[in-house]
Amino acid sequence: MVGARASARRIPAPALRGGRGHPGGVVTIESAFFGHHEADPRALLYYEWCQRAESGYAVEDFAEEVRDLTHTDRTIPAACWRLLDRVEQAPRLPDWPYTEWVDAPWSVNPADIEQDSVPGLAELELLDRIHGGWIGRCVGCTLGKPLENGFIWTPARIREYLESNGVYPLRDYVPVDDPLPPEANGRRAWGTATLGRIDGCPRDDDVDYPILGLHLLEQHGAAFAPDDVAALWLERLPFLQTYTAERVAYRNLIDGFVPPDTAIFRNPYREWIGALIRADIHGYTHPGQPRRAAAAAARDASISHVGNGLWAAMWAGALIAAAFTAPGPAAALTVAQSVLPARSRLAVALSEVLDDHRGGLSWEQAVTAIHTRHAHYNWVHAVGNACLIAAGLLWGDADFTRTLALTVQGGWDTDSNGATAGSVVGILTGAAAVPAHWTAPFHDTVHSSVAGYDRTRISDLARRTLRLLV
Repeated sequence: MVGARASARRIPAPALRGGRGHPGGVVTIESAFFGHHEADPRALLYYEWCQRAESGYAVEDFAEEVRDLTHTDRTIPAACWRLLDRVEQAPRLPDWPYTEWVDAPWSVNPADIEQDSVPGLAELELLDRIHGGWIGRCVGCTLGKPLENGFIWTPARIREYLESNGVYPLRDYVPVDDPLPPEANGRRAWGTATLGRIDGCPRDDDVDYPILGLHLLEQHGAAFAPDDVAALWLERLPFLQTYTAERVAYRNLIDGFVPPDTAIFRNPYREWIGALIRADIHGYTHPGQPRRAAAAAARDASISHVGNGLWAAMWAGALIAAAFTAPGPAAALTVAQSVLPARSRLAVALSEVLDDHRGGLSWEQAVTAIHTRHAHYNWVHAVGNACLIAAGLLWGDADFTRTLALTVQGGWDTDSNGATAGSVVGILTGAAAVPAHWTAPFHDTVHSSVAGYDRTRISDLARRTLRLLV
């Protein structure tokens, strides 16, 4: 996941567009880039304005002031902070049709949680499914890693690049042009996550977090608290290997805040994808128990996310847990939908994808619709990316290779989306059914920046996960 971590640069004065009443109609300002988005007043102002506009607050009148203060080479801190205070005090729009976090903080405790029961899977089958989830996550992350930049790698650009190399649709890892495409310049992923260059699953935050989550559960058990998550971040996770909401939450921890304040104090990325990518371990450890998985994912997410960002983590945890017993991806997605507030922007958006699938749209039509509906969000926002994950799973129809190919070819946060879809389809198929060409380059090894976990065996992660259950 990249988020807003590119170097600062000057952005031309943007046009404003949009109107009230629907997330796709909010006024927007073209995206800006900041070198230290966790601390730069321009970044915090700009993205907080975006977050408020997306979630139904009356901030339209601040657009020109925000643009003037944030799309500059040099920051004016005092002016940014004053305007940020005003943006944060803006009232809600009275006709906003969606459920937001302020309306439903109770949603972190899904209904009927006590009714979840452990599935009657034999231990060897359970291990194969868990191992499949870990493998799928590693494969999907690696497959999407070279194409991870939603500003550049649109579905059309991805298809153009792959077709020029004769590999569309994807059936193996992304090949390397000689010379490299301009979009790849300076990106280490093209040397570690492309066909013929992979030696172990490359390090990525999409793999770091489930590893750290496994350590969390081994140390504190299923009753872990958000404070336990925070303490492990400080102990084992390097600050500069966190991004967007996680980096702001980390900054807040260092400044003395505690959860849940770490998630909301000057954290405009609180509805982005970061919590969703941390949810897998809670699905792995609650097989067939989607509501319990969702509740655990919510506790983990609460140190950095609220609203649709936290609900996306609950959805992902429930989806992965449901995959152990569901007959296929559509059934698992339907179960996962049940843990969300029905009128949240995330739930509405995912319902549209399910409707498109039932209505007979092609995958290409569905992806175009997702990009059109959610173009106003940042490319690492939880809502649009969850929709691309759902589309990859639905049109992939439990085929491991097709699911990952479609998910990654959908664009936006390709490595995160590929990783989550990989967890689900890996559980559905089991490790033994994953085609060998996907796993051979890993040599059963994953690289990680989590202290004490570099070059860990993927099979060991699966066995340790199983020990938490039996």
